[in-house]
Amino acid sequence: MRRTYILSLILFALVFIPAVFSQGQDETSRTVAGGGVTVPGWAGKVDAREASQGMTLNSAKFAKEGDALHIVTGPAVTYWNPANKGSGDYTVTAHFSEPKFMNLNTHPHPYGVMIAGNDLGTDQQSYLYCAAYGDGKFIVRGFGPAPFQMNGRGAPDPAVNKAAAVGQPVEQEIAMSVKGDKVSCSINKKEVWAATKADLVTTGKLKSTDGVYGLRSAHNTEVFVTGLKMSKN
Repeated sequence: MRRTYILSLILFALVFIPAVFSQGQDETSRTVAGGGVTVPGWAGKVDAREASQGMTLNSAKFAKEGDALHIVTGPAVTYWNPANKGSGDYTVTAHFSEPKFMNLNTHPHPYGVMIAGNDLGTDQQSYLYCAAYGDGKFIVRGFGPAPFQMNGRGAPDPAVNKAAAVGQPVEQEIAMSVKGDKVSCSINKKEVWAATKADLVTTGKLKSTDGVYGLRSAHNTEVFVTGLKMSKN
């Protein structure tokens, strides 16, 4: 009897748990009604994998509502205004408000700040971004032009705010800085990650830490962004 019970548990672990995990990770990107980029001067690009599935910028929404930039995805997408550039030592900061945590998805998805953008909108683009999840995790990733990861699949940090529950609001302040030989990400005013320029400006990653800055949202998210700015360090 005990042997049968143990075999049943093993079967459950091997079959059902991976199936549930895969379902979450393979969540289908939806198409947003009334999508497109409607903020003057801004542009964007959906991830290549999303584009191969027929997704375009019109599948997501980037609009101005009062003082906020309202982003609703759709496909995973990066937005920028080519006039917004950082060079030398600088910090890019923005405040993110997710009105309803996990309202559009089956597992937490991130959003954040992008810097060091070069050749944006082309198949040779490179950039770095730091993004927060409403469950207390963050990621630092980029494209160069293939995707690369700087902290694996992400890491938790006490500085990252957590939503009280699914459907509840959560807010984050995210900043990316370049100072001397150091590139870092701070969330809610605490440094959560740092690397040297040599770790980043290399084959398959960034062309330079100088470049355009902007915003990054994973698929099936909604966020309001205020206070996007660049300051010199």
